[in-house]
Amino acid sequence: MAIFTNSETKLVVQGITGRDGSFHTKQMMEYGTAVVAGVTPGKGGQNFPGPDGQKVPIFNSMDQAVAETGANASVIFVPPAFAAGAIMEAADSGVSLVVAITEGVPVLDMARAHAFARDRKVRVLGPNCPGLISVGGAKIGILPGSIVTSRSSRSMSSSTPRAIPAVANSSVPPGSRAQSGLICPALAKASRPVGASSTP
Repeated sequence: MAIFTNSETKLVVQGITGRDGSFHTKQMMEYGTAVVAGVTPGKGGQNFPGPDGQKVPIFNSMDQAVAETGANASVIFVPPAFAAGAIMEAADSGVSLVVAITEGVPVLDMARAHAFARDRKVRVLGPNCPGLISVGGAKIGILPGSIVTSRSSRSMSSSTPRAIPAVANSSVPPGSRAQSGLICPALAKASRPVGASSTP
């Protein structure tokens, strides 16, 4: 979704040294995303080994990472108990987009984190989201880059297991005109005009 991310995106990965963070950081870099920094408290000064010999500097805090690299987006791969704090730290650091992949974040924690980010005019996607992809631009999160092609469609989902096959199955050859797709059943129901039939 190029309205949120594109080739100008400079990404910080919070939780870059964890199992999920390290795996998906390599995937994002292989897709072409400019991962400019990682944040893991206590591991500042180290480098994360990316694909093709690339190295990503690791910082102890988001403030340091943004100040040193000019990052403008963050993706979060930290345990649920720390995710809301990571979102607020990112929002306070000056980035404009925070994508929270972590699932199982307590609702009250997220209510505080979203309010904190909103007050700073920072967009938060998630938690428990698969992320987003701008074809040929950047991939933030866990969606496989191989399932998307350049086209006019946009997809939304509240579920990663639903999102991946839906996006893959709606892929069309470049140059073809595609219908916009809304693939979250709850959103589809909510967006239907009053009195409209639930059957196509």
